[in-house]
Amino acid sequence: MWNYEKRLQYPLNIKKPNAKLAQCIISQYGGPDGELGASMRYLSQRYTMPYPEVANLLTDIGTEELGHFEMVGAIVYQLTKNLSMEEIEKSGFAPYYIDHTTALWPQAAGGIPFNSCEFQSKGDIITDLMEDMAAEQKARTTYDNILRLVKDDPDVYEPIKFLRAREIVHFQRFGEALRITQEKLDAKNFYQFNPEFDRCKK
Repeated sequence: MWNYEKRLQYPLNIKKPNAKLAQCIISQYGGPDGELGASMRYLSQRYTMPYPEVANLLTDIGTEELGHFEMVGAIVYQLTKNLSMEEIEKSGFAPYYIDHTTALWPQAAGGIPFNSCEFQSKGDIITDLMEDMAAEQKARTTYDNILRLVKDDPDVYEPIKFLRAREIVHFQRFGEALRITQEKLDAKNFYQFNPEFDRCKK
């Protein structure tokens, strides 16, 4: 189904290791509003989406989020590559180092491991799309917070800024999908009368 291009969506060449920044940015790898959860959310929701154009959108954005997951992983890897033991201890990176050395492992900035309960796949069209729009805004806010921390390193700032911009585009695309969905449901008079739920039981 997927063709993998062996290049990142945005080039990365981080020259200065910084384990403190890595500990913050890793939240977008496996945190509550991160790229792993986003990709799993959309690629799971697409199966029960009844409208092909919206299901295709979920597939497209879910696939792009996998690319973002790869980018965030590369950022964290480059920020922690070739750290000395002194840098590891001074930065507070030692607890992570004990468990994972400098390998990538999905967790939030606070150390909480990734959990699939952090995203929802409900099977209700409106519910899922509202979840998706909220998810993109939460991810955008997280990237806003990261940008405030990385402003002094352009090698980190620019790719994070790129990722933030994509969250805004995804939010807009899901907004369009919600409008399409509502128009289709209105055409069936779904909101005014849904016999499946409103029929009196005898």
